[in-house]
Amino acid sequence: MEEKEKVTRAASIVSTATLLSRLLGFIRDMVVAYFFGAGLFADAFFVAFRIPNLLRRLVAEGALTVSFIPIFTDYLTNRTREEAFALARTTLTLLSLVLVALSILGILFAPWIVRIFAPGFTAIPDKFALTVLLTRILFPYIFFIGLVALAMGLLNALGRFAAPALAPVLLNVGMIASVLLLKDYFDPPILALAVGVLIGGLLQVLLQIPYLTREGSLLGFSFDFKHPGLRRIGLLMLPAAFGAAVYQFSVFISTLLASFLPQGSVSALYYADRLVQFPLGVFAIALGSAVLPSLSRQAAADDIKGLIDTLSYALRLVFFISLPAMVGLIVLAEPIIQLLFQRGHFDAAATHNTGTALVAYAVGLWAFSGVQILTRVFYSLKDTKTPVKIAIISLLFNIGLAILLMKPLKHVGLALATSCSSMLNLTILALVLRQKLGRMQGRVIVKSLLINLAAALVMGLPVFFFRQFYLDQITSTLYLGLLVLVDVILGMAVYLALTIWWRSPETAYIRSFLRFRTRSA
Repeated sequence: MEEKEKVTRAASIVSTATLLSRLLGFIRDMVVAYFFGAGLFADAFFVAFRIPNLLRRLVAEGALTVSFIPIFTDYLTNRTREEAFALARTTLTLLSLVLVALSILGILFAPWIVRIFAPGFTAIPDKFALTVLLTRILFPYIFFIGLVALAMGLLNALGRFAAPALAPVLLNVGMIASVLLLKDYFDPPILALAVGVLIGGLLQVLLQIPYLTREGSLLGFSFDFKHPGLRRIGLLMLPAAFGAAVYQFSVFISTLLASFLPQGSVSALYYADRLVQFPLGVFAIALGSAVLPSLSRQAAADDIKGLIDTLSYALRLVFFISLPAMVGLIVLAEPIIQLLFQRGHFDAAATHNTGTALVAYAVGLWAFSGVQILTRVFYSLKDTKTPVKIAIISLLFNIGLAILLMKPLKHVGLALATSCSSMLNLTILALVLRQKLGRMQGRVIVKSLLINLAAALVMGLPVFFFRQFYLDQITSTLYLGLLVLVDVILGMAVYLALTIWWRSPETAYIRSFLRFRTRSA
């Protein structure tokens, strides 16, 4: 019960901060689109920003955090706090040196890097030169975000989630403020946006420092690079980084296949994926970040029974949230896309194409979410190789199924192949984990899933009928927004009422948790 409370509280903190960050991200995109449009300046910035962002996903926020937390937690559990903090200082020292070297190399080799990522820009000298300049300005961002990733691992392992979760908010604030306040002081003005990224990165680091210093002697330098814990982190990081690379390669393959389909297919998949990533980031990835420290503590203490109990709870909770989100996205796909994007050159046909892709992606939302939990269990057990092997199998399945479906279903086939491959990924992860851990409360999980799925499907009926009432009677964007909001609230009310009536264990636990928190306050 104590671990469930920790997971629920941590997940609520991370989810709220992620929601705020995603909303600010939409505002940031609107500001950038307003001032820079979709021409030369925007193209140059997005290519330049993609390069450090790719390194961030491969090394910093992905591989580093999931590799550091289990080892650091092992030291906290089975050794002294000072030994754990010594490992943290050594990791900080080595990471800082690597990030500085990486930033310098990125600045020096920027022209060659841009040629790799955007070879077509070389035909337009002004565009190429601007992209190189922006790349040189933006590359040090990897230094800041790498330190933030380490701070996230440290604080999450110590039960502190607010500061790391709020860090992306400051990046968006820095970018928005720089465009609004500094664009007139730069020529071209897009340089202000690049400076805003660096300001946002610095603010993210500064936010972590007070929380780290409160915990004790975490900060400082140690050049003990022969530390055995450091080697263990490195051994876990390599396959974890490779696993992140597999995901990036999957995105690349989908885009490549979509380029052979009718015009607009790539854009439809991009916008649909952005919408699916919203609930996935706010709930599933947030819960995955929240549960990893608890799983790592139990694995370090060899408490397999407790680990299975936490896994079961996290998996049921993520299904409890993702199933109604799945049905909601399927039913409200076109109204949501019409509300967010249908204006200017984004016409009704684009809304329909994006909507069909969103439905195909949404079918796999529950599986995408479940994978986030099961991979964390492997990470807590200090096994980063198995999820990579399974991810490769799923990737090959995805490519094969996509090739088969793209001719009859066009871009919808590509999205559906991605959903099916995620279901395969989840299934294999669960089977391998069962061999590793033994019985994993499968009946409890399946019963919970069926109750919540039934409630979500029933919820979809009133949401659908209400959508039919207003969909053809829209007079303004504001009116559509209000009606979609009412429809979402209606769906949430129906779903919660049904899960309470059918005694969903997740609803009962959340209610008891809220009552406990209210009494404690």
